[in-house]
Amino acid sequence: MITEDKITDIFCLADDFCKYFSSELKKRQVSDGKAHRNKPGRLSDAEVITILILFHSNGFRCLKHFYSQYVCRHLTHLFPKTVSYNRFVELQKSVLLPLAIFIKEVLLGSCTGIAYVDSTPLRVCKHQRILIHKTFKGIAERGKCSMGWFFGFKLHLIIYDRGEILNFMFTPGNVDDRQPLYSESFIENVKGKLCGDKGYIGRQLFEFLFINGIQLVTKIRNNMKNSLMSVADKIMLRKRALVESVNDELKNIAQIEHSRHRSFANFITNALSAIAAYCFFPKKPSISL
Repeated sequence: MITEDKITDIFCLADDFCKYFSSELKKRQVSDGKAHRNKPGRLSDAEVITILILFHSNGFRCLKHFYSQYVCRHLTHLFPKTVSYNRFVELQKSVLLPLAIFIKEVLLGSCTGIAYVDSTPLRVCKHQRILIHKTFKGIAERGKCSMGWFFGFKLHLIIYDRGEILNFMFTPGNVDDRQPLYSESFIENVKGKLCGDKGYIGRQLFEFLFINGIQLVTKIRNNMKNSLMSVADKIMLRKRALVESVNDELKNIAQIEHSRHRSFANFITNALSAIAAYCFFPKKPSISL
């Protein structure tokens, strides 16, 4: 469980960012010449973000019970102006943009020269309901991973040896694992060596990353000729299970994956909140090299 001091630290960090984000947003907004109502809500954006991070940090499984039975009853001294649960669900969508930028600009780590990349499926429904699924119709796609076929999205993660997230990207389930690595914005924080599984093997990708100062290190397939590899690279590949541990914590502790979404905006908010909560975990999977 997160202590009250930790909750206060999270809120202060989020509140400072939200104030800065709001001031910068007002400077860049284009006026239409009309007067608009700008009354602040009972719950600030920083409070909504803090509650979402708190939900994904403590292993809760139902947001409604967490908010109505825990926040509104036991955390009233920290959140004195709570709103109804239905209103809170609506407020989640309003913090989507600041939450995404908050993670990108404040919470992500910096590379130490050794990074790991992997993708994990985010299923949005069971196989029996794919044909009647409506929430993500035209958005989610069928894909295949090491565990078989699934319907939903993929989360592409880049972490470094201390377990901190360097960058992430969401794609439909049918997108190739190598495709996000061609995006310069996805690999902008990566330098040195990048370790991946056999799904990232490709001469074109290797050359593209090499030009950008990144050496891609992967195992070889059974039908490929053996190539020389340094002992250090072999050791790093054996430690690739680190990124699997991060995916496991995101799914089993932060609950980044579930099949109860009712809109795409709530899906993204839930996923971003889980990633933000993971960034505040006091102990993360790590390796000693």
